[in-house]
Amino acid sequence: MKTILQGEDDLQIKKEPSSNNFNQNIYWINDFPPPRISVITVCFNSANTIRHTLESIKNQTYLNIEHIIIDGASTDKTLQIVQDFTHVSKVISERDKGIFDAMNKGIRYASGDIIGILNSDDVYANDDVLGVVADTFQTTGTDTLYGDLQYVHPRNMSMVLRRWKSGKYHLNKFKYGWMPPHPTFFVKKEVYRKAGLFDTTLKTAADYEFMLRTLYKYQFSCDYVPKVLVKMAAGGASNVSLNARLNANREDRRAWAINGLTPYFFTLYLKPARKIFQFINKEQLRRAFF
Repeated sequence: MKTILQGEDDLQIKKEPSSNNFNQNIYWINDFPPPRISVITVCFNSANTIRHTLESIKNQTYLNIEHIIIDGASTDKTLQIVQDFTHVSKVISERDKGIFDAMNKGIRYASGDIIGILNSDDVYANDDVLGVVADTFQTTGTDTLYGDLQYVHPRNMSMVLRRWKSGKYHLNKFKYGWMPPHPTFFVKKEVYRKAGLFDTTLKTAADYEFMLRTLYKYQFSCDYVPKVLVKMAAGGASNVSLNARLNANREDRRAWAINGLTPYFFTLYLKPARKIFQFINKEQLRRAFF
């Protein structure tokens, strides 16, 4: 495990692509060795949850992984727990300016061909997730991919509370309130170089804005993996109260505006409304009525 200090490279937030060919698929010259996947875990005083996250990545059957921990100068036992896991490649522990600033820091340090972000209270759904991700990138040549997500009880990850079935992507889905679950979103690092990092002026919607920018505005290629990739502890900064949801809605609107895009008048009302259907267990309904 290597501890390093913050540095900078040419990655930044960009509202215009760095190349006239930004919407062309980014192919590797060859398929061997297998692509390296950098997984970034952002944490702060996460001693109660981070062990599950670390075990989830340690147990992946895919081996070409770089795991980067971006810690916000925790004062609990978070870093002591991290030290128990020798698979961790880099640890950066220092104050940051929020979760998306920390994610940007991790992206700058990542050396992998593909970057995923798994927060300190989330886990991969099974031990083969990163293998499926690598295989999909190699066989399709896609620039990005995403899958399905389950919201689980924070103290019992086998208890599923909500199911986020993403479905296949097409361009206009964003206008109907759609977005992929960000914890399942994997991106070639070259996409970050061309399209930019998270916009840290947004406090809760920077992930939404990044996906809107890359998929809808710049139209990087995207592939859907119809499997649950991540189990996410229920909660979240944009979902904990009505006031937080209203603030999130305002940030969602800004995400369109700062990219020079115009949603339909109902787009940002449909976005939270879609969550209602995540609570419906279709299999239970089928058994009850058919």
